[in-house]
Amino acid sequence: MTFPPLARVRQAVPQPRVADVAGAVRRTILESRIRERVKPGGTIAVGVGSRGITAIPVVARAAVDTLKSLGFRPFIVAAMGSHGGATPEGQRELLAGYDITPETMGVEVRTEMDTVVLGTSPIGLPIYFDKNAFGADGIVVLNRVKSHTDFRASFESGILKMMVIGLGKRAGAEQIHRLGLRGMKEVLPAVGKFLLENTRFALGVAIVENAEDVPAEIVGLEPETVLDREPRLLERARELMGRLPFDQIDVLVVGELGKNYSGAGMDPNVIGRLMVETQPDFERPVVTRLVVLDASDESHGNIVGVGFADLTTERLVAKLDPGPFRINILTSCFLERGRIPLTLPTDREVVAAALDTCWRVDASQARMVVIPNTLELNSLWVSPPLEDEIRAHPHLSRETDYLPVPFDADGWLEQETLFPDSVRGRRAKGAAYGSH
Repeated sequence: MTFPPLARVRQAVPQPRVADVAGAVRRTILESRIRERVKPGGTIAVGVGSRGITAIPVVARAAVDTLKSLGFRPFIVAAMGSHGGATPEGQRELLAGYDITPETMGVEVRTEMDTVVLGTSPIGLPIYFDKNAFGADGIVVLNRVKSHTDFRASFESGILKMMVIGLGKRAGAEQIHRLGLRGMKEVLPAVGKFLLENTRFALGVAIVENAEDVPAEIVGLEPETVLDREPRLLERARELMGRLPFDQIDVLVVGELGKNYSGAGMDPNVIGRLMVETQPDFERPVVTRLVVLDASDESHGNIVGVGFADLTTERLVAKLDPGPFRINILTSCFLERGRIPLTLPTDREVVAAALDTCWRVDASQARMVVIPNTLELNSLWVSPPLEDEIRAHPHLSRETDYLPVPFDADGWLEQETLFPDSVRGRRAKGAAYGSH
């Protein structure tokens, strides 16, 4: 196999950003009506989830420090549904991976899975809610508002979903997901409205990220404004989200999948594949062959999303931890995403097979794109057939000549060389490449 050469392309779309994240969180809380809802000295459960929100350690620490300064007694509660294998230890480990610990936050971190039943959903199922949060004098939820990886609706990922699924723990997540799209589009908003009215929800701190995955806006949502304002923040998030700049790709190589990049492992909004039973894929991009080479360390063996790919490596599949993986897939009820694709021993063999089967007569004709993951899209490596589109795009610039694909002697793609500033690149700094 003769691999097409690749050039590094910079995607630089002008992006708004919050200059002082901690200051913005502090102002959001101070300008809210939380002091009208919680008495001085009251306990406040601060809900924090397991998604890869870039600024979450800063946001969480600023929130608890501000709440302390107002005379409250905050503690952090895991708000991540069934993630981390649906165990207290697993969820504590996930939070620690985002630098959310008692030591870094200066408050207690509670990850128990106990729930209380607060009522009945519109279809007659019990409504579960985290026992620790329900017992607090107030609840503050910290979450990113963004397009969901599974469906389109007025409420997707955001404050309402964290209340229903995140703080619903495993049982609450299962109640919504087992209904498929109906659960997400219809039951979730109804249960969310019930929880806003029947818990001590005091404030939502909504984070809208830009295409560089840093906060573009931080907005406070009062209990009476969540249902009205969150859909508008979702539209803003859709406008800002990072995307691939090409509509048709013959071979898309994703360096690694991971829960730290997307709840689905790889973001369907980026790869164009939804993989939800009965639902069509997105209109763009159209990808003929999608390959993923590795799973992030931060996923702790949960390789959900591997089913999006046509080909993968034996290395990735060997990282599978069956417990968290099965729980996540079965709880989501989107089983297609858990299918294991054809596996080959090395990155070189996987990419070669993709090029061989991408419906191009010659590999040199293949429109090939390499990205580190589906979250970090500022830097791409592309093959020559995309050159005309690069030149015509107002926000793309080619930064290098076309160079050979950097496989090492063992057939592994040198991802740290291609993407030194990526999560994987930063993770590897200070250690020699060679641990695969």
